[in-house]
Amino acid sequence: MKGINSFLVLTAVCGLSACASTPPHEEVADPLEPVNRVVDTVNDKVDRAIFKPTAKAYEKVVPDQARTSVTNFFGNLGEPLVITNQFLQGKPREGISDLGRLLVNSTIGLLGLFDPATQMGMTKHDEDFGQTFGTWGIGEGWYVVLPLLGPSTIRDSVGLVGDYQLDPISQHEEVRERNSLSALRVVDARANLLSATRLRDTAALDPYLFTREAYRQLRWSRIHDGNPPPVQFDDDE
Repeated sequence: MKGINSFLVLTAVCGLSACASTPPHEEVADPLEPVNRVVDTVNDKVDRAIFKPTAKAYEKVVPDQARTSVTNFFGNLGEPLVITNQFLQGKPREGISDLGRLLVNSTIGLLGLFDPATQMGMTKHDEDFGQTFGTWGIGEGWYVVLPLLGPSTIRDSVGLVGDYQLDPISQHEEVRERNSLSALRVVDARANLLSATRLRDTAALDPYLFTREAYRQLRWSRIHDGNPPPVQFDDDE
């Protein structure tokens, strides 16, 4: 799957400050909150016991440049998903640009270990099927917290099926290689998000509510490519 869906919660926290307007003027639909809170707590315990310590060790042992190359490599593997969704969202110009990124970084960038495409002015984008459904006007539905995968919505959870089908690692047939690459991707992405953990822990009186709203705002912003429309209010409000 694209990036590291196991820690979308942390990505959401990182992206919160970049979301200029509140999402969803409609009220959040969270009828599963009691169950979601339990899953969120379990996810947090697993993270603190396994993923976070492993990510810290990885960050300490692996040099910065090597970690950057690993991140670039996995980002390059995610480009086909981005390209597909650019076209599905009616953005051929961005899709062609991302196709150029894939070609340049896969060749000159040595299978994506380096990112010359960015230096050539090809902006990196982030698209997935959940965002595509959003641009098509499909509502987010209930908020859900998935085991290990973290915060999501009904819409984004359905989108994960498409994301999975276009993920080269998930579709790789050799089990040992697939598992090794998946583990490395999780550890690398978690290491890149270590600061987000501190933000959530120190900034939120209720981490669950903080994460829920951060996630929704991040998704709202990404659906609109970082430029969400202003929220319209009724005159009598």
